[in-house]
Amino acid sequence: MRQSYLFTSESVSEGHPDKVSDQISDAIVDLFLSKDPEARVACETLTTTQLVVLAGEIRCKGVYENGAWAPGALEEIERTVRGVVKDIGYEQDGFHWETLTFENHLHGQSVHIAQGVDAGAEGSNKDEGAGDQGIMFGFACDETPDLMPAPIDYSHKILEQMAADRKDGTAPFLEPDSKSQVTLRYENGKPVACTAVVVSTQHAEGYDQGEKEAELHAYVKGVVGKILPEGFITDETEWHINPTGSFVIGGPDGDAGLTGRKIIVDTYGGAAPHGGGAFSGKDPTKVDRSAAYITRHLAKNVVAAGLATKCTIQIAYAIGVSKPLSLYVDTHGTGTVDDAAIEDAIRSNAKLGGLTPRAIRTYLGLNKPIYRQSAAYGHFGRTAEGDLFPWERTDLAADLKAALA
Repeated sequence: MRQSYLFTSESVSEGHPDKVSDQISDAIVDLFLSKDPEARVACETLTTTQLVVLAGEIRCKGVYENGAWAPGALEEIERTVRGVVKDIGYEQDGFHWETLTFENHLHGQSVHIAQGVDAGAEGSNKDEGAGDQGIMFGFACDETPDLMPAPIDYSHKILEQMAADRKDGTAPFLEPDSKSQVTLRYENGKPVACTAVVVSTQHAEGYDQGEKEAELHAYVKGVVGKILPEGFITDETEWHINPTGSFVIGGPDGDAGLTGRKIIVDTYGGAAPHGGGAFSGKDPTKVDRSAAYITRHLAKNVVAAGLATKCTIQIAYAIGVSKPLSLYVDTHGTGTVDDAAIEDAIRSNAKLGGLTPRAIRTYLGLNKPIYRQSAAYGHFGRTAEGDLFPWERTDLAADLKAALA
């Protein structure tokens, strides 16, 4: 394993067109789960100039049953979509929450998928199956207090702070669309300095020249300086702020957005593997989402328990089958116990219920409207609070330590 190297990760803001799509899709998931905790949702969103289009498959008591929409359901979906766009801050000629055109092409879930996912009738031995086949990965490391890889953690936090400043009036010259990229130098396997920062942010007219451009550049450098650890920014750090020049036209007006196109931004910034699927727009029976959350939870608790400083966990499922096909733990040579022993401790933990899809949802409390908040600035490395981000809790660490003592 290399000990000295450069590594780069990127993030995109809530106003990036793909992230607008992710947030809309997850707002639809939340809407349906608020009506029916057992709702089935696979919602894809397309955003472009003055247009939002929904497509996908659903099933939801009180909203869509027996091939028909409940009274008022279509209007509530449209209000939800426009509300997301408004909250992000889009009131531009090319994309405005109030005047954009909205199309809804959601329809009923396939009965062939439903028969594999649903539990059997009362008295049946059939458990709920996975909503799809797939491999999912979770990761954690001790580079930051959030137990996340540092480059992606800092990239997220830079844009999150800029969005907060835009919304509270601290930086009124900012517009919603932005991207960040942080390159760190590692020595002896630990991040020690920032060698390059890239921030491209949509801005008001005139902030691409003269004193206004200097104001914007100074603001961005100030935010980065607050986010990165003391001493990481040096005289040798390269800065690229709006390197293409003007960035007035942005968001879905500048580039079409689709749900699920920022999966590496959503996870670990390339510092760990990603499975085959995206998260946003999917209810928690889809293991693309729920199993990625439980593997993050497990990896984070392994590190929090002091069993390793870096941990990758993989899990695999077949559609319609409840029992996982495989479980794999890799502590990258940093473990204090054998990796196979950690696997055994996970398999035997009664709280985890054998890591079936139903057990994961029950253990983490995933059948709740908690997903829109996860759809920007990363699904991982967030603060578990109330029902939100339950996969970030470290309450399993004590169990793992006890089992492996």
